Amino acid sequence: MLIREKYLKEIRDFYDSDLVKILVGIRRCGKSVILNQIIDELKNKGIDDNHIIYINFEYIEFEELTNYKKLNSYIKERIKDKKLYYLFFDEIQNVIDFEKVVNSLRASENTSIFITGSNSRLLSSELSTILSGRYVAFKINPLTYKEMLTLLNKKESSEELFNDYLNWGGLPNRFEFDNETSIKNYLYSVFDSIILRDVVERLKIRDTSLFYLIFGYILDTIGREFSAINITNYLKNEGRDVSTLTVYAYLDALCKALLIRKSYRYDVHGKMILKTLNKYYVTDLGIAEIKNNNKHVDRAYALENIVYNELIAKGYEVYTGKTKQGEIDFVAIKHDKKIYIQVACTVFNESTKKREFGAYDVIKDNYPKYVITEDKGSYDYNGIKHINIIDFLLNDDF
Repeated sequence: MLIREKYLKEIRDFYDSDLVKILVGIRRCGKSVILNQIIDELKNKGIDDNHIIYINFEYIEFEELTNYKKLNSYIKERIKDKKLYYLFFDEIQNVIDFEKVVNSLRASENTSIFITGSNSRLLSSELSTILSGRYVAFKINPLTYKEMLTLLNKKESSEELFNDYLNWGGLPNRFEFDNETSIKNYLYSVFDSIILRDVVERLKIRDTSLFYLIFGYILDTIGREFSAINITNYLKNEGRDVSTLTVYAYLDALCKALLIRKSYRYDVHGKMILKTLNKYYVTDLGIAEIKNNNKHVDRAYALENIVYNELIAKGYEVYTGKTKQGEIDFVAIKHDKKIYIQVACTVFNESTKKREFGAYDVIKDNYPKYVITEDKGSYDYNGIKHINIIDFLLNDDF
């Protein structure tokens, strides 16, 4: 089993805190495994089993506890003393009004509460209001490329391993399968469970065929500016006359199900976040591979998507940079650190080199600027650093 130390390190300081610990991420990205690794660490510290209560709301034996009052009674019956109890609620979004029981237990008992969910509502302002801001959130992602190599016990990268990651993504359980058909079947099952549980049922989406069309369009336009007019025209060509309001509602559903992430534009000169012409990236490229309308996701955009996801995993807020002459693929900000990144397959060709490095010509600040490609060797140019994508993915100091 892969110990996801990056997340455990972030969470450890809160093990005994009364803040509610929220782990949120796409289904099957490894949230339950992290909870169990936390439980193992608590037991290794000497915490008694009776003071650790774990409930996975996807297990049929806990089905009745999806009623928040029954859940509250179940927990209260098991709290026997004043010592600290560690409560683990896995996929808690299956409990209607779960916020009420979580808030009540936090306020009335000596508890440390951990919850996971596959819906972005767990990070919403509504939840913050109900919990009075008494929570800390951790965004859990599919495996990074470095985590994949560790899981597979590979000491070095290879072209074959990278292409495997580029095609099939980083959902942990897909590595149990060693042939394309089995991997695809697994990814289809994950996608179907997301659609059924996190979109159709929870968000009450009735027109699933329209949902699939919109999702397919987003996958075909990864990394490109989103235009409501373009997508409505696309849908008309598919025989669907749909309002932009409906399109945005379905996009919001995709984001809430954590299938895609929205990247806002950042005005590099005005230092402002812009709310128009944003881009979308898929949370896991394996899902994109099975659901896009083409044979494969375009390699250039897949590379861009991998870099985007890696920056998110490294803790950056990631935007598309708007400049006076065009755009920068990414402006990544973490605390007081800011970096600029361009992504391309190669800059071996002179015209491509000028385009990718030239995108920085109008940016006069001193923040680090990078061009990331699959090229091996150094292609630094005009003080702008070139970095191989594998080196970027394996570099913890970025």
